[in-house]
Amino acid sequence: MAFSGWPIEAVEFYQGLAADNSKTYWTAHRSVYETSVYAPMAGLLAELTDEFGGGRISRPYRDVRFSKDKSPYKTGIYATLERGGYVRFSAEGLTAGTGYYLMAPDQLDRYRRAVADDVPGADLVAIIGRLDAKQITVSGTASLKSAPKGYPRDHPRIDLLCHKDLIAWRDWPVAAWLGTAAAKKRVVEFLRTAAPLHAWLDERVGPSTAEPAGWR
Repeated sequence: MAFSGWPIEAVEFYQGLAADNSKTYWTAHRSVYETSVYAPMAGLLAELTDEFGGGRISRPYRDVRFSKDKSPYKTGIYATLERGGYVRFSAEGLTAGTGYYLMAPDQLDRYRRAVADDVPGADLVAIIGRLDAKQITVSGTASLKSAPKGYPRDHPRIDLLCHKDLIAWRDWPVAAWLGTAAAKKRVVEFLRTAAPLHAWLDERVGPSTAEPAGWR
């Protein structure tokens, strides 16, 4: 069956889970999750496979071992794409992203060397500028408060040098189009538009030779 978006029941499911994040609620509404939340995400990933690679949907259960928040369930469904990409659906709407998340030390070293170099560094700034013009946010989810060791505080790209990762993303609030195939169109348009950022990271940083620290 072709992807046709997330129905309003999916939004209502996560609204209810936010209000009652319990096994009782989850068990009573599991069929809604499977048919109105999980099935649409699986359908979307299947249709994205040819262009963006296979996808993986995260488990709905939170890892609460080291968290003060013991809520057992995630309040959104997340998926990653093999060739770089991220999709999230929740009661707040839809998010698409791409980039390198929490780079390993060897990746971070290559990233900063490339940012500091005038040619690839300027290329990255230009890519970010074009994405910003398309209303796509590019930033780090974790950053140093001061210049990394070995780099001057007055470097023209010090903001980029301080990032520990680099992610492009766009959020869309809940609207009627989320329940249609237009949701796929927006994700595809985002991934194609943001592809130059991921290509820059692939060329200048690449995969870690150590244990991966996050999604790529």
